[in-house]
Amino acid sequence: MAHRLQMRLLTWDMKDTLIKLCRPVGEEYASKARAHGLVVEATALEQAFGQAYRVHSHNFPNYGQSCGLTSRQWWVDLILNTFHLAGVPDAQAIIPIADQLYNDYSSPSTWQVLEGAETTLKGCRKRGLRLAVISNFDRRLEDILVGLGLREHFDFVLTSEAAGCPKPDPRIFHKALQLACVEPAVAAHVGDSYPCDYQGARAVGMHSFLVVGSEPLDSSVRDSVPKEHILPSLSHLLPALDLLEASSPVS
Repeated sequence: MAHRLQMRLLTWDMKDTLIKLCRPVGEEYASKARAHGLVVEATALEQAFGQAYRVHSHNFPNYGQSCGLTSRQWWVDLILNTFHLAGVPDAQAIIPIADQLYNDYSSPSTWQVLEGAETTLKGCRKRGLRLAVISNFDRRLEDILVGLGLREHFDFVLTSEAAGCPKPDPRIFHKALQLACVEPAVAAHVGDSYPCDYQGARAVGMHSFLVVGSEPLDSSVRDSVPKEHILPSLSHLLPALDLLEASSPVS
């Protein structure tokens, strides 16, 4: 006899799924530079950060763990590279700015909770779901979530730094499932990245939902994700879970 699927675990991406930066990176970097007497255009810093981040992440993946870096040193080096690309060659002038930026991004005041996050998390817990975090983040995430009032909703927070590998590596999803003592068939993941969150979770047998913002989805992604797995906002999650459970009987 077939029984209705009952989800037991819901894992969450964090940045741009439940929380986001209060203002763009370029503006934040430019503001801290001005406080140290250095004028650099925010747009130049924004563009330089994107370029530096891609290169740095490729050369020293997952905060440089395999290269013997600490995540703090990884970020300081990235900030130095960002300012260098934005036209500031004097690394010594940037070091105090980099240190302050690292500390500022460790603070909950630099982050904000996305609309609907708190209500959705409470609704998930009310229906008996266990909640956890799987995030490509560093060790600062725990304190940020405590400061934002979100940590209490989660059984555990698993960062890529702690796991030793980032999404979409299947090992980080398997680690979360092991921590929760839950099989992938009764677990779902929620995130805003198609390759890291949606595909990463499904590759290990979990269900998954893709959170989309105001920007239109790439057509290839839109064609690859069933519309019932797409969340235009966090308020769409609970109805999507109801539909998933109702349409996925288990023997």
